[in-house]
Amino acid sequence: MVLKCIAIDDEPLALRLISEYVSRFPSLQLVKTFEDAISGAEYLKTAQIDLLFVDINMPDITGIDLVRSLKDKPMVIFTTAYKNFAYEGFELEALDYILKPIDIKRFTKAVEKAVDYFNYKNKTTVEETDESLYVYSEYRMVKIELNTIEYIESMEDYIKIHITNDKTILTLMPLKKVLEKLPSTKFQRIHRSYIVPVGKIRSILNRKVQLTDAELPVSESYLDFVRNWKQR
Repeated sequence: MVLKCIAIDDEPLALRLISEYVSRFPSLQLVKTFEDAISGAEYLKTAQIDLLFVDINMPDITGIDLVRSLKDKPMVIFTTAYKNFAYEGFELEALDYILKPIDIKRFTKAVEKAVDYFNYKNKTTVEETDESLYVYSEYRMVKIELNTIEYIESMEDYIKIHITNDKTILTLMPLKKVLEKLPSTKFQRIHRSYIVPVGKIRSILNRKVQLTDAELPVSESYLDFVRNWKQR
């Protein structure tokens, strides 16, 4: 598997650095580079590209506007010298957001995320052997190991994923959508506001699920889960 990618940046030195970094990864193929956003945008209208490295501050149109204009978006990694565009990158579901000057270690981390996410999103179904979940949080894609999830809580338009060591990850996603991304034998919905990992249930009593560090209610709609769990 090789990801086809292009780079768009109005700084020739930045393009050369990205080209040199990309050449170190057998999993990447740099198809073209562009020094202006308009030419890059025109190319993307017809080309099949998996990954786009794009600067944000450019003189003709910004990288933000370029990505926003694309009908079929590839995975996007923004490269910029400015931190204040992070929210726009989040809105466009950018895979990552790398600040210049680009460090090879930081670049490697972004590429590894791109390869992992490409494999993840190209699965036709959720497999019971899946061990991770990808969500957008803190302006970039975050990988969560399934075995670290304690429970998932709905907060209107957002969900809060409670993970090991009292950490939480907040992401804009309905509970129903995240449930579709999880293996059904490992995670079950017990309430309109909660999803729990089945393997971490310690007991169920009086329509309450006892987890390691939390007690959650079971609503009327999900009592079948309680009956099935007790018959295990």
